[in-house]
Amino acid sequence: MNNGCKRRIILFYFIGIIFGFILPETEKNIKQNIEQATFGAGCFWCVEAVFEQLNGVIDVRSGYTGGSTENPTYEDICTGKTGHAEVIQIDFDPSLIRYKKLLDIFWKSHDPTTLNRQGGDTGTQYRSVIYFHSETQKELARKSKDAADKMKLYSDPIVTEISPLTKFYIAENYHQDYYRINQNAPYCQLVIRPKLEKLKFNE
Repeated sequence: MNNGCKRRIILFYFIGIIFGFILPETEKNIKQNIEQATFGAGCFWCVEAVFEQLNGVIDVRSGYTGGSTENPTYEDICTGKTGHAEVIQIDFDPSLIRYKKLLDIFWKSHDPTTLNRQGGDTGTQYRSVIYFHSETQKELARKSKDAADKMKLYSDPIVTEISPLTKFYIAENYHQDYYRINQNAPYCQLVIRPKLEKLKFNE
């Protein structure tokens, strides 16, 4: 083996060591910079479509939480007897979008003054609710709700529930990315698209 080959092998060896230390640490830092938010604002197809538009939002998952039934199915949820709400869980980068900004969008993306109802969807599973992941989120949610009420964002009082997140159950696969996959479906055309246009999100 000539000296040039030896030098390249040694160089690759040290590069491997350096990247072996750097990459796990980088991945760790990325994970540490991701926070979560969980909101219920009616049908999760609509809510998911709204928050997927935001810069800084990494992922949005539709699911169920807030009830007593373990591992609920969509059919269970539709009975209105599980206690669960249809919700979305958001992974977001707080250096790009703040929790407060997510709350601002939350208030504007649905009617938080109607108890257990959003549009034509009626039942406790459609309730307006913020599930906080920390005491900091709890305080920010309460302040944001008070501010929205004082600003008279809506003519009626806001009835949104603010509760700690317990266990989140991810919904069935066909509910995930519903608007993105089914944009030509009647519900997407008649309900979700007008909502996105009202919020001035680009398609």
